Amino acid sequence: MGAANVIPGVSGGTIAFITGIYETLIHSLRSFDLAALGLLARFRVREFADHVDLRFLAALLTGVGLSILSLAKLLEYLFATHPVLLWAFFFGLILASVFFVARAVSRWSAGPVVLLVLGAGIAAAIALLKPASPNASLLYMVLSGAVAISSMIIPGLSGSFVLMLMGNYMLVLGAISEMDLGILLPFGVGCVAGLLLFARLLDWVFRNHHDAAVALVTGFIFGSLMIIWPWKREIYLRDGTGEFLLRKGERIIQGYDWSLPYRLGGETLGALALAAAGIMLVVIMERAAAGKSET
Repeated sequence: MGAANVIPGVSGGTIAFITGIYETLIHSLRSFDLAALGLLARFRVREFADHVDLRFLAALLTGVGLSILSLAKLLEYLFATHPVLLWAFFFGLILASVFFVARAVSRWSAGPVVLLVLGAGIAAAIALLKPASPNASLLYMVLSGAVAISSMIIPGLSGSFVLMLMGNYMLVLGAISEMDLGILLPFGVGCVAGLLLFARLLDWVFRNHHDAAVALVTGFIFGSLMIIWPWKREIYLRDGTGEFLLRKGERIIQGYDWSLPYRLGGETLGALALAAAGIMLVVIMERAAAGKSET
């Protein structure tokens, strides 16, 4: 999940879903309620840990943190030097996950099919939106954090990509590298509030409308393939004179121009091989998760 969330367009929620921990994660986040605060206030730490499934969250967050610390620089380098190969690997990963997530629907009927199409349409529409201008105002940073973190835990929607659409992706990355608390504190407040509130909604939806929720998620994941398509060219924002607009010395992505590979060269073959590797990785994770469930 940590590696996926570094890449704009790839959803950590998708990784959680195909590894079988998604609903456990949502339920655990939803458990941070008044009862949990009451247990903490009375220093009943063990009961608090059981109430929120703290062991699960600690293991998950440790993995996410280690992944970001160890892979963020590598992924940033690959994203800058070999974007087609990196996108291809994640494309195979997400393509295979569509099939396995769809299998979680117990009965496909007209309702789930409509929600599948709706989810795919929403994800594709998001891919076509133009990014807003950066905005560092207090309320907008709180809103950016809340929306980005909520998107991050929905399979098929990328928090990084949504933050890019809101115009604050480079702003937040720059704030992280410079430890700009004026940006990070309101953004963090929005993340925490959005995560806890949205997790409660998702937990209710999955408990009461499971098939509908999974069908909608499957559509989100399928539609997100448009964002992850390997062969695309970035379109950058320009000012009225045609000059590139920069943020922290980097050009700001406005959208993408999609295409097909124009020749079957080494990079294309490598991309196809990495897409196949992504598919195989999902198959292996699914079999491992299924074996653990049976055990």
